[in-house]
Amino acid sequence: MTPKALFAASAMAALLLALPASAGQLTIGFSQIGSESGWRAAETSVSKQEASKRQVNLKIADAQQKQENQIKAIRSFIAQNVDAIFLAPVVSTGWDSVLKEAKEAKIPVVLLDRDIDPSGKDLYLTAVTSDSVHEGAVAGDWLAKTVGDKACNIVELQGTVGASVAANRKKGFDTAIAKHPNLKVVRSQTGDFTRAKGKEVMESFIKAEGGGKNICAVYAHNDDMMVGAIQAMKEAGLKPGKDILTVSIDAVPDIFKAMVAGEANATVELTPNMAGPAFDVVAAFKEKGTVPPKWIQTESRLLTAADNPQKEYDSKKGLGY
Repeated sequence: MTPKALFAASAMAALLLALPASAGQLTIGFSQIGSESGWRAAETSVSKQEASKRQVNLKIADAQQKQENQIKAIRSFIAQNVDAIFLAPVVSTGWDSVLKEAKEAKIPVVLLDRDIDPSGKDLYLTAVTSDSVHEGAVAGDWLAKTVGDKACNIVELQGTVGASVAANRKKGFDTAIAKHPNLKVVRSQTGDFTRAKGKEVMESFIKAEGGGKNICAVYAHNDDMMVGAIQAMKEAGLKPGKDILTVSIDAVPDIFKAMVAGEANATVELTPNMAGPAFDVVAAFKEKGTVPPKWIQTESRLLTAADNPQKEYDSKKGLGY
């Protein structure tokens, strides 16, 4: 390279360094709950893919399902002076202090997948979530339509105690089946959104309900718990999907494998791409000062064994579930 060319290249490099950061150069900290479910793992994987598309430097902190770890991560992101913080809150309360710290540091916070207590709504920019009450209602409506007038005892596998999504998925389902007196939830217990706990709780339900003979259907707040419940049913000599109907939420690949095998009936899809809309919101806010709506709702599709479960499995299996 000639001295003149070298000088020109050096000058250009200096100019680029002096330019303000563009949206593609944002650094965003993501306090992720953990990997308690296949859906959660897919959300993390898709978030990385979406960040790569936009050339965003995404820093992910795995909280291992502990709020104290999320609070530490957020404080670490504040200390690093990131451009924004994404938070998938493990529970809905207890965020005011740390989110006030982020607000004082002028770092916008975007909630992903889950909401927090209404008292903290002025502390975050927006929430990108599904309508989890609606998800529960879709599940309940499907079961009511499928069962018809037949008496149906339901056992329920709830999500993590204190999580807004668990409370809302229960509320929506309960509201939907309340219109049908032949449908009744006879047992309800948390399975912590995990397969292992879902299996354990379902085993106890089967023992308590005549070896499963008194159970018409299982409603699980996520597919991972349902996959565990399906295993428990099989080990008890029952035929899941036939002897006991199943309906759950998330639409992870393994639930479609179960549908193909005739062992699951229905799921309500929760898209794992919450980060894509969140990245776009942060970029617009940083570049133009555009303030988004307080809630960005994602779609909730009902998918059953009639909806080509093999195709659904193939389309999702590479997403990190």
